[in-house]
This record gives sequence, structure tokens and C-alpha cells, in this order.
Amino acid sequence: MAVKVKIPIPLQRLTQGKDEVDGAPGKVIELINTLEKQYPGLGERISEAGKIRRFVNVYVNEEDIRFLKNEDTEIKDGDEVSIIPAIAGGTKTVNSR
Repeated sequence: MAVKVKIPIPLQRLTQGKDEVDGAPGKVIELINTLEKQYPGLGERISEAGKIRRFVNVYVNEEDIRFLKNEDTEIKDGDEVSIIPAIAGGTKTVNSR
């Protein structure tokens, strides 16, 4: 059994359109480094210098890794990892009088 990694829509072009890929057990940062080798460009959008980028959220079995051990959070066979980039923006509302 492998680790299931949920890929958000903005990053699926790097995984040949896959919304889920398999990974190996270990630490979160090791998983991301392995994904970078399999899907070039994916890892650099998630992490930088061994740390998860500030505006990327990573969950292991629906638990935010920031409340666990961050990049050193252990993942095991059967776990599910979700990568969720922060979304910003919106529209400016103009009041008409």
C-alpha cells in the first residue's frame, strides 16, 4: 500500500492531469523531494530550501502538518496527503450612488 497524494487543480498540469499520485512513506519533505523527481517543477512550487512554502498548506489524514512536526511529519502506508495552495484575490466592489 502506498501514500496517496491529492494534487490541487493548479498543479495537475505537472502530474499529467492526475488529481492523485502515489508516494512513499517517510517524512513529508522526503515525499515532496521524491515527487519533484517524478514530476519536475512540482516540488519547487510546494517547498523551498527544505521548508513548505508559506502559502501552501499540507495535510496528513486531514491534520495540518503545522500542528504536527511540519516538514518532519512522518507519513506511513495508507496515509493521505493533501496539498492545498492558498488562494487570494477577489473583486473590488464599487458602490453606485
